[in-house]
Amino acid sequence: MNFIVSSSTLSRQLSRISGAIPSRSVLPIIENFLFEVENDTLTISTTNLETSMQTRLQVESRGEPIKVAIPAKILLDILKALPEQPVTFIVNEESFGVEISSDNGKYKISGEKGEDFPAIPLPEGTSSIHIPLHAMLKAINKTLFAASTDEDKAALNGIYFDLGEHGATFVATDAHRLVRYRRVDVTVPNPTNFIVPQKALNLLKGSLDASSTKDLIIHYNDNNAFFQTEDLLLVCRLIDQKYPDYENVIPVNNTKKLFITKSDLLGTLRRVNIFANRSTHQVRFSIHGSELEISCEDPDFANEAKESLKCHYEGEDIDIGFNAALLLEVVSNLETEESVLELSEPNRAGIILPNDQEDGENILMLIMPIMLNSYVM
Repeated sequence: MNFIVSSSTLSRQLSRISGAIPSRSVLPIIENFLFEVENDTLTISTTNLETSMQTRLQVESRGEPIKVAIPAKILLDILKALPEQPVTFIVNEESFGVEISSDNGKYKISGEKGEDFPAIPLPEGTSSIHIPLHAMLKAINKTLFAASTDEDKAALNGIYFDLGEHGATFVATDAHRLVRYRRVDVTVPNPTNFIVPQKALNLLKGSLDASSTKDLIIHYNDNNAFFQTEDLLLVCRLIDQKYPDYENVIPVNNTKKLFITKSDLLGTLRRVNIFANRSTHQVRFSIHGSELEISCEDPDFANEAKESLKCHYEGEDIDIGFNAALLLEVVSNLETEESVLELSEPNRAGIILPNDQEDGENILMLIMPIMLNSYVM
């Protein structure tokens, strides 16, 4: 069996799915790419047994269909080192040795029997929804940073997909902050919900084309989610945990509203956070009239900083504490320059809402407060 393919096209497709290959494994064969050639179609698969990826491209082939596992690192390295040109792969059907011929020379790699590669689950007999690819990317980008990395909080190690007839909601939280991203223009007739691991979504984000106007198809069943485009399939195991009731932690009737400018707030937070305690990152917001005073102190080293900003504020004066490092990350992920911080009490979460949002979307960011020693300066 042999087939001819563009070196740059193959390198690009391999790079899209190589993130699912483990650096080390007790099952050595999954450190390979699985190549399956049939009827001028090359299907390439990778897996780490939790997440699998697959891509397809057209080639010019001769001979019987074949499966062969090819070591990932050496194949990626040689393709990246070659200039753009057609390359020929010749596969020995008995030894599974692979010879790559190019204008520059010939290269031999020892492959393995493809039948020994773990089977990739296929989206057969599953439910599905269609979502614009750009909307899925935005949902990932807006929420993923807030997911927990604490393995003891398994349910929070991913994004919660809450899909229904009134919209699709994507939620991430680490119990200190929460992001809820909702698309009212994406609906499903049969409501469902599941938790997708953040590692799988990071791989998906890195492999999708942000400029595409196509839809992403999401298939799902009780065990797996399948994300599919014309030339890519990502399969991941769902997190088998119950997601917390996130709506209960979002305060309502917030009577205090601080209208903020992103650039001003970020600049102040970055400067005063230098002086914050390294373990708590505590920052104090003191809002009195039309002035916002932001301060940090580290009693262990007698360090402190204080800055004042003119602001538009509606409500009674308040002193409230936040984790400056977490707040910086939340504010950095705002797309609009103007936003509003809604508050109720010093011991209740703050809600950050962008002033302007795209048609069909709704974004809410929440950050939990830190208890101050005193609410009076």
